[in-house]
Amino acid sequence: MPIGPVDASKNPRYAGFATFARLPRLDQVERADIAVVGVPFDTGVSYRPGARFGPAHVRESSRLLRPYNPALDVSPFASAQVVDAGDIAANPFHIEEALDTVQASALELTSDGTRLVTIGGDHTIALPLLRAAAERHGPVALVHFDAHLDTWDTYFGAEYTHGTPFRRAVEEGILDTEALCHVGTRGPLYGKKDLEDDRRFGFGIVTSSDVFRQGVDEVVEKIRKRVGTRPVYVSVDIDVLDPAHAPGTGTPEAGGLTSRELLEILRGFAGLNLIGADVVEVAPAYDHAELTGVAASHVAYDLVSLLAMRHSGQA
Repeated sequence: MPIGPVDASKNPRYAGFATFARLPRLDQVERADIAVVGVPFDTGVSYRPGARFGPAHVRESSRLLRPYNPALDVSPFASAQVVDAGDIAANPFHIEEALDTVQASALELTSDGTRLVTIGGDHTIALPLLRAAAERHGPVALVHFDAHLDTWDTYFGAEYTHGTPFRRAVEEGILDTEALCHVGTRGPLYGKKDLEDDRRFGFGIVTSSDVFRQGVDEVVEKIRKRVGTRPVYVSVDIDVLDPAHAPGTGTPEAGGLTSRELLEILRGFAGLNLIGADVVEVAPAYDHAELTGVAASHVAYDLVSLLAMRHSGQA
């Protein structure tokens, strides 16, 4: 039987260690099916810093999560052994070394088949996580929720930043370019070439306006058709949400998704071959009343639920 969260009827939710959803630590179980791991790293940001404090903030905001997910009809912590694997200590002064550390740690954590839901940290960390995923599964499909494309080439001549991970991933051959999708993009760009480059890399785009005008069900249908049965990695930049729902992030853009829209799209992924996910760019210094932390914790919870359903054969 999996070891579940601390019993809230015997120990108040505001007391005790702030593991994700009050789950056991990795060192408290024999093995894990799903691990939530933090990467407190934000050296790749181009505007507001502070996402290095994201993992701790999301954990603190996750104290109210409960064992049964009615939207997906699953008890994820009973269907699989889910743990908090702590944080990956990445060098804040050397981006390339940090990327190597994250990749090596992800490979170690998944060596026995464990699936990861990673809490960032800035979006730079998606690159080493995708490298590790591709080493396990071959080139993977990607569903990328973000206000931005994150397929730019360089900033100040730097190739590894939070705006470049998916360009690098395409160049490295670790993504299945037949099954790439951005969801929730919006706002000004540097030029039309940004979209042309992105299309050349193989990405399809569902803008935040598309979600509003077409609706969740049609968007989910399009994504599922594009991804098919391929192994798929989901990367969620919390700035995909409108600043009204997620003010605590580094590069906010007006006109974003609601928390409800994002969660409903994710729930539409039940049955996909999900092999890992991340939730990044939570910057608590700009948050208010844990709006961003609560949203991110629920996103991570639904991602854990999807992985638990797949593990138990429910999807």
